[in-house]
Amino acid sequence: MTATFTAPSVDEIIARLGAQSTCDAGLTLDPWHFDTTRPSYGPGASMLDRLPANAPRQQVLPDEYRNASEDELQQRIVDAKRRLGSKLLILGHFYQRDEIIRHADFVGDSFQLAKNATERPDADHIVFCGVHFMAETADILSTPEQSVTLPNLSAGCSMADMANIDQVEEAWDQLGEICGRDKDADGMQPIIPVTYMNSSAALKAFCGRHGGIVCTSSNAHAVLEWAFARGRRVLFFPDQHLGRNTARAMGIPLSQMPLWDPFKAMGGAADPSDYANARMILWKGFCSVHQRFTVEQIERARKAYPGVKVIVHPECSMQVVDAADGVGSTAYIVKEIANAPAGSAVAVGTEINLVNRLAAQYPDKTVFCLDPVVCPCSTMYRIHPAYLAWALENLEAGNVVNRITVDEDTAREAKVALERMLRVH
Repeated sequence: MTATFTAPSVDEIIARLGAQSTCDAGLTLDPWHFDTTRPSYGPGASMLDRLPANAPRQQVLPDEYRNASEDELQQRIVDAKRRLGSKLLILGHFYQRDEIIRHADFVGDSFQLAKNATERPDADHIVFCGVHFMAETADILSTPEQSVTLPNLSAGCSMADMANIDQVEEAWDQLGEICGRDKDADGMQPIIPVTYMNSSAALKAFCGRHGGIVCTSSNAHAVLEWAFARGRRVLFFPDQHLGRNTARAMGIPLSQMPLWDPFKAMGGAADPSDYANARMILWKGFCSVHQRFTVEQIERARKAYPGVKVIVHPECSMQVVDAADGVGSTAYIVKEIANAPAGSAVAVGTEINLVNRLAAQYPDKTVFCLDPVVCPCSTMYRIHPAYLAWALENLEAGNVVNRITVDEDTAREAKVALERMLRVH
């Protein structure tokens, strides 16, 4: 008789990997606790990141939602969704908690959901269970008649906030002085701006009007090929790690990838010629979730589970990517785990909610997070069933709360950069 495989429990995995504590005690609190405290990203991986002074704040949630039981909230969401019918489209990012994902019409990464937002022009309302930049992209790509709602306005993105339009325009002007502003004899631009999807609409619009483009973690290689066919250099923001990992895989040496620090004079390079000699100018930004993964964690996973396959997201550091067996977007990670043989072990370097969901979905495999200390994306954590129920019941009553809108000029220029990306992809 063949023995039945039983995946180890989360507690067993944590014990085997030697974890001692959770990420932050604030994770035990309901997210509306932070609506009335000092502005911050809240508990989770981004808790120590710099919050912009102009970051939107969520209004205080009414008592009836804060005091409702989990079962009551779930039922209210189900009922409101049924009554709204085809007028409603709910999009859920992979990193959302399970209590939200179960109500989503589409689940995916930011690129997948951006496309999904265009597939239901009949829906009056798009409710985006993700973060602010994703809702902005949905508003840009949807029809003017559709509304886009973010259930909790405090669901921003600390990485996206690490590059704002004033900083990027200042960097562009300074780099223009160093690298030139005019096309050369071959018709090549001195610099092509490339922004990661995880950025504001203003930065996507900046790329649109300066001959640039948007990329995602799944198409960054193809986008960089597009950019290098048109320019001598790329200014890549806001995530340095995706830019570095992708460019290095294309054969660009680290010596041609200087960092631009927006908080230092002229980007912080010891010699401005570093930028003139560059192929990739990397913005000093990062994802706090993916910063948590280390080579030491990979070594512990290999020791605890001999033969384990380690797969990580390209927002991880170069050292972690080098030590892993595979690297790719969240869609790649989902596919790799689905295709892994029964009984195998897979250690994953990405957000804990997705990893735990995949572990539950594939009980015939041992799937676990490289970082066993529970530390979700701070801002994805802000989307709670109470906010979703509140948003949907307001839509029923004809009141669009937390509407995300991008002004016409910004949307037009951002759409140029997004459509270039969609054509490349």
